[in-house]
Amino acid sequence: MKIKTMQEAENYLYNSLPVFHRQGPAAYKADIGNISTLMQHVGNPHMDRDKFIHIAGTNGKGSTAHLTTAYLQENGYKVGVYTSPHYTDIRERIKINGVLISEEDFVACLNRFLDIIEEVQPSFFEIICAMAFLYFKEQNVDYAVIETGMGGRLDSTNIITPILSVITNISFDHQQFLGNTLKKIAGEKAGIIKDSVPCIIGEKVDETYDVFIEKALSMKSTIYFSEDVWQCNYIGFDGELTKFQINSKDARQTSTMIKTNLHGRYQTKNIELFLTIAYVLDRLSIVEFNLNLIKSTLLDITKLTNFIGRWQTISEKPKIILESAHNIAGITEVTEQLKLMEFDQLFIIYGTVADKDISEILKILPLDAHYMWTKANIPRAMDENILKNTAFASGIPGESFSKVGNAIENAVKLASDKDLILIVGSIFIVGDALQYLKNNPLS
Repeated sequence: MKIKTMQEAENYLYNSLPVFHRQGPAAYKADIGNISTLMQHVGNPHMDRDKFIHIAGTNGKGSTAHLTTAYLQENGYKVGVYTSPHYTDIRERIKINGVLISEEDFVACLNRFLDIIEEVQPSFFEIICAMAFLYFKEQNVDYAVIETGMGGRLDSTNIITPILSVITNISFDHQQFLGNTLKKIAGEKAGIIKDSVPCIIGEKVDETYDVFIEKALSMKSTIYFSEDVWQCNYIGFDGELTKFQINSKDARQTSTMIKTNLHGRYQTKNIELFLTIAYVLDRLSIVEFNLNLIKSTLLDITKLTNFIGRWQTISEKPKIILESAHNIAGITEVTEQLKLMEFDQLFIIYGTVADKDISEILKILPLDAHYMWTKANIPRAMDENILKNTAFASGIPGESFSKVGNAIENAVKLASDKDLILIVGSIFIVGDALQYLKNNPLS
């Protein structure tokens, strides 16, 4: 059998393999045996040890991966980035210099694995990950930034030996797989720390500090906590760009204001981490620290890497914002950001997945919003009426809509030019919103 078209490729992947982002826990495979076999089948393209930067963590992986990718691009390098899940196009997971893998290359990469898939029986994530490693090798990228799926130690991406390991932060998410304490979750994420490979931790937290220190010591890995290297403070939004003040804590004593099209106060931690990555790459004599390129990276991140779905404004009147936050830490940051904004009425279009406990999230959602509970177009989605009833029992009334597009239509009809519509709860809700708005552009 040989796949000839992109449509055939998608049909095959979605119908023949277990897909976690659609099915949930039933599709999760906690080992790296399958990916190792897949890599051997195509000549172990992941063995280029001087190419990879590996990023794990609960929140901020996507922002950090794209910032790092953009900075390397600004330095003149050809850079691949592998992320997951995707919003509207499966090819979003595999990009080089902001350009999605072509349909022809996607099909060609998949065909390279077809004669071993039945034997290995990989998951959707495993095969796409394998395709990314193959594609980056064949395209001869200078560097590749690799984002883990949900964990670290047993994640399919963890077959690489990178030049730098990065862990953004640790908070509660996917506890059924990673553990029900921050220490256990940190232990799983710390599994990406490799022998003698420097590692950077995005947040210094009492509950997880010792986990990272002990792992780094055992692996003879130099460890950096980003808050010890850089400080970033949110200044405000000027109507187009978000402003931050950055201050270095090393001998450079750099202090300056930067502007970025990455929006949201919560980006302060991601920017601190990104600056620390740039600092460590300089210390490793890989990429010389360049403040001007840092600034241009932050200014044009969305254009440089085709970065979408994070506090993305798609309309001004009314203001409509798409945000992929989906767990307690992420939603907490969203609610704090809302407190800094000016608007008349707040409309929140919210949806999530059926295997997520949202009881704690419901406790922190703003009570003065007009809620529209909805469901993404995936089997794993939580039914909109179950969501509505669960929220009502927690003291949050609202309407339910079976499709994200219907919820958007209703919100736009009700909202005035000075209102805010926030679409949030999962990447899948944001993906459906992007697809709907692509097909039904706002006038």
